[in-house]
Amino acid sequence: MTLEQVLIGAILVGTLMLFGWGRLRHDVVAMLAASACVLTQLVPAEMVFQGFAHPAVVTVAAVLVISEALRRSGLVDWIAARLVGLTENLLMHVLVLTAAVALASAFMNNVGALALFLPIALATAARHERSPAILLMPLAFGSILGGMTTGIGTPPNIIIANLRSAYQGTSFGFFDFTPVGGVVAMAGVLFIALVGWRLIPRERRAQNAPNALFAIEKYITELEVSAESESVGLQLSEIGELGEELEIVGVSRFGRIRPPDDHHRLAAGDVLILRGDIQAVPALAETYGLHLATTREALAAKEETQPRAFTPELAEGVIQQGSVLEGRKVRSLGISTAGELALLGLARQGRMLNRRLVDQVFRAGDVVLVQGERESIEQQFFRLSILPLAERNLELGQPRRILLALVIFVAAITVGAVGWVSLPAAFCFAVLAYLLLDLIPPRALYDPIDWSIIVLLALMLPIGYALESTGLATLAAEYAVAFTAGFPIYVIVALVAVVTMFLSDIINNAATAVVMAPIARDIALQLELNVDPFLMAVAVGASCAFLTPIGHQSNTLVMGPGGYAFGDYWRMGLPLEILIIILGIPMLLWVWPA
Repeated sequence: MTLEQVLIGAILVGTLMLFGWGRLRHDVVAMLAASACVLTQLVPAEMVFQGFAHPAVVTVAAVLVISEALRRSGLVDWIAARLVGLTENLLMHVLVLTAAVALASAFMNNVGALALFLPIALATAARHERSPAILLMPLAFGSILGGMTTGIGTPPNIIIANLRSAYQGTSFGFFDFTPVGGVVAMAGVLFIALVGWRLIPRERRAQNAPNALFAIEKYITELEVSAESESVGLQLSEIGELGEELEIVGVSRFGRIRPPDDHHRLAAGDVLILRGDIQAVPALAETYGLHLATTREALAAKEETQPRAFTPELAEGVIQQGSVLEGRKVRSLGISTAGELALLGLARQGRMLNRRLVDQVFRAGDVVLVQGERESIEQQFFRLSILPLAERNLELGQPRRILLALVIFVAAITVGAVGWVSLPAAFCFAVLAYLLLDLIPPRALYDPIDWSIIVLLALMLPIGYALESTGLATLAAEYAVAFTAGFPIYVIVALVAVVTMFLSDIINNAATAVVMAPIARDIALQLELNVDPFLMAVAVGASCAFLTPIGHQSNTLVMGPGGYAFGDYWRMGLPLEILIIILGIPMLLWVWPA
């Protein structure tokens, strides 16, 4: 190996480890990787930012804006409203929601599709007294499956299509992914509806269905003892009315947390740390003159800036990956929202919270319960990338606006598919049409764009360039060809897909596609075979992040609301990935012969 190959190999391994570690945002990891490539002169400094003009990056940004325009038009809600009546039967409930979100994610961002259907799934679960755990993992998997079916359904497809253009002069078309992705998605949806949901651990499926809006169990919240509180001088054993659903798990005094002691006498400034049903907290606080420790300052700030009548509402949401809150302490919520939102509780499934709530650090997938005015909640949730879980009224929109939004979208796909203009240009024209027709307001044009994904894509592309320019991709392909010598072609293609699947379960799927595509291409060249089936194998594998909650943002978002543990995902995800390999590889080689 040359020095350059050793350097890019070390950078790649370090990048994958940082992705898997998960403590740094994926865009920050991409920045570090790109910087390392520039500092080691593996990538010319003038090339490092060229990725921002790459067609794949432009397409992803445009698709996110188009997804928001379709949402605002009411198209997806209009479809969802007509599906609610089909959820009486349990099997149909799972099938209808999973199929619907898969269809939506074929033509819009898959996380956006999940965000639209998640409140519907929670509302219908409550309506039919079913555990959300039965529906939410199938919903997340359905959003991932649907993305496989078109050229814009998921970033890996967009990346692979554009890399094929760089490799062979022509890009994969919009519907070139449909024969393989469509079959895989349909089979996957049927598997989930008939078998998959039954593989979710029984204790999750047996959880009581939510009978009220805020039904997530094991919230952490805090009540502070004020000088005027009736509880001053009382022993913990004298604090009654906790009920079976609420327990004191600690007492904080002067910043030190002590385990609950029945003989501990409460003093002003003590903070009771509680875990359980959040609905039991207000009555307890009122009875003993306690204050919500995490909301007092925020509400005071709210009252100072808005002395008019303040009628707070409660709302529940999930922190998305890339949120400005991710990695920041809980107390930063009040500062970030200028006192408009006050935190009442925090739930983190699968992980014990053993420190004070105000000292906790927000993580993607955390479920937060906040208090604020309705308009402020909606605005701040959007700004902070918090996905609302509350049951909402469907925004059906005006039929003409729905039709107009749909016509523009179909026209853009058609123009791009027949080759009149490139697909990125067609989608940019669609965004312009939505702006001119006020289907999306100019002030909100850039709000739907997940800039962390844009930065990730743009800065990971130089990594792919370095893999090729240093010859490391070719070297890896030579080792792969030597290892698989004598293997049938379908086995080699399947191994490419399996390795890609494994990486996608650990790191971001877009980064996986960037890393694996040049290696897959060089394997095909070494074997003197058609490159297309190998690139398609990467596209399929990169979209198969079903084994962990960290492999795809859809999986992360349902972990809290569904009450899942980290190890629950592979139970349905592993047989689903095996099914995809068994069906997808023969279909792939039939459509794209080697």
